[in-house]
Amino acid sequence: MTEETPGFDEQPDVPSGATPDDAADAAEAPSTEEAPAAPAGDASSKSSAETAGLTAQLDQVRSALSERTGDLQRLQAEYQNYRRRVERDRVTVKEIAVAGLLTELLPVLDDIGRARDHGELVGGFKSVAESLETVAAKMGLQQFGKEGEPFDPTIHEALMHSYAPDVTETTCVAILQPGYRIGERTIRPARVAVAEPQPGATPAAKDEKSADEESGGPEG
Repeated sequence: MTEETPGFDEQPDVPSGATPDDAADAAEAPSTEEAPAAPAGDASSKSSAETAGLTAQLDQVRSALSERTGDLQRLQAEYQNYRRRVERDRVTVKEIAVAGLLTELLPVLDDIGRARDHGELVGGFKSVAESLETVAAKMGLQQFGKEGEPFDPTIHEALMHSYAPDVTETTCVAILQPGYRIGERTIRPARVAVAEPQPGATPAAKDEKSADEESGGPEG
């Protein structure tokens, strides 16, 4: 065993040939080397780079959100258009079905009308007939066609033709079979007899005007 000499302090290693001052400097130097401090400029550049990266990510998120919002708006508009088309088609199909049913009932309604004209609509038959007419009216069936109204080829079908001195235009003088419509849709035109003015006849209004002109004007 080796005994330590009392009062002897361990000195740092000093290269051979070094002076006492070099030994003192070596004793004062730290045992470990300290890392150099990062320059302030490098920290600022790193912070700016992080901020730029976050800004770029935020822009990407905003762009993606805008695209998804546009997609959602287009999808909602397409859905609304689809609902409108479905509703329009549903109404059209319903109208066609109702028109088909009521068209099949028109001969029955014609029989009811003829029975009424001949005074045969009495008793239980009258009650049933009126109930049927009420139901048809609730379903939107409307009857049209009156004597004396101007002839309209879009809603009238002329089955008989004649001339009359007391008309100034083609006029429905008899309703042979009433017409029916649902709303603006005609499901059967009114079948009528029409009369036209006599060929070469002067309308009464023109005759009166000519007479007034010849007499120097209407009497005061």
